[in-house]
Amino acid sequence: MAKRVGMEVSIAAAEAVKQANADVVAAYPITPQTHIVEHISELVADGELDAEFVPVESEHSAMSVCVGASAAGARAFTCTSSQGLILMSEIVWIAASLRLPVVMIVANRSLSGPLSIWNDHSDAMMLRDCGWIQIFAQNGQEVYDGVFNAFRIAEDHRVLLPVMIHMDGFILTHVIESIEVVDQELIDRYLPPYKPLYRLHPDNPVTMGAFAMPPLYTETQMAQNEALKASYGPILEAWEEWGELTGRHYHPIETYKTEGAELALITMGSFSETASVAVDEMREEGEAVGLVRIRLWRPFPFEEFRKSIRGIKTLVVVDRAISFGGPGGPVASEIRSALYEEKERPAVVNFIAGIAGRDVSPDDYKRMIRRAREIAPVLPEAYEIYGVRE
Repeated sequence: MAKRVGMEVSIAAAEAVKQANADVVAAYPITPQTHIVEHISELVADGELDAEFVPVESEHSAMSVCVGASAAGARAFTCTSSQGLILMSEIVWIAASLRLPVVMIVANRSLSGPLSIWNDHSDAMMLRDCGWIQIFAQNGQEVYDGVFNAFRIAEDHRVLLPVMIHMDGFILTHVIESIEVVDQELIDRYLPPYKPLYRLHPDNPVTMGAFAMPPLYTETQMAQNEALKASYGPILEAWEEWGELTGRHYHPIETYKTEGAELALITMGSFSETASVAVDEMREEGEAVGLVRIRLWRPFPFEEFRKSIRGIKTLVVVDRAISFGGPGGPVASEIRSALYEEKERPAVVNFIAGIAGRDVSPDDYKRMIRRAREIAPVLPEAYEIYGVRE
């Protein structure tokens, strides 16, 4: 059984952490993540969540506490944003290397400077290669569901890797949406208590995070990369079981009206819903356009992406971060790499849009599509920063 409730997405995320029976939550407040940890602290203080809430002095400490807690066998959760993610980044890499199933929500926000508290994906792209499984949520329901999916995936003994859930700051964090809240009995069936494969305990000493000399370091990195790639199957299984239990089915790549499309928008996160409105309107006008949405960012679903764009002549990749001095945005670079050996490779036109919270409307997507049609035949590897004021 489930009930539908109108609530702020940050509150829904906190309620999911409660239902997931997290053991340790360590966090430092930073806009726009703050409402999540504020509500979790209230749940702990009120006795609704039997967990240790650690109000640390910095984000670096937050991830350090989660690493220690997870290594000791606890179900650990944290969340952060932007500059906070930068500060904790040293320990983010360590969590992945130690194969610790920490779950973290990142309320995506632009990086300084200039100082901005608004949303884009520059913080996510900063740590795209940190070794974590990374999933982008499109709406509040996906954030709520994603917490249970993330713990289920991370704690699978075939995986044992941390999971990062990306949710767009303000656009999702501070918005009230209709959320279908799942009964605790179903959650307990889907997400059993965490049983660590290895843990720090005085009765059975183990070594974690040992020093590695050059003859060993390369092999450890190879093993970590293979583990991340091998997590793909368990991720699909976790999503499939969740779909069977709730009727909500998630996939690494999701398409919208791509049948017969000659051009497709490529998006990640909450902007995907706005892009779908533009697709609807253009389809009604007889335009053969569609939408491809990337949900699973790491491990990147190469084969599924290639299948999703077969027959499409032009891809319009909307990046929400700049790769300074590079060939455009990081998502477009990834896609061009994925398609490099394809015999019938589509043109990949890249627009960088919506950085630092600048609005991107359905009409803006239409303008990007029309502009892409102009430049694709001449500059198939082009990129533009959309909407720059003169």
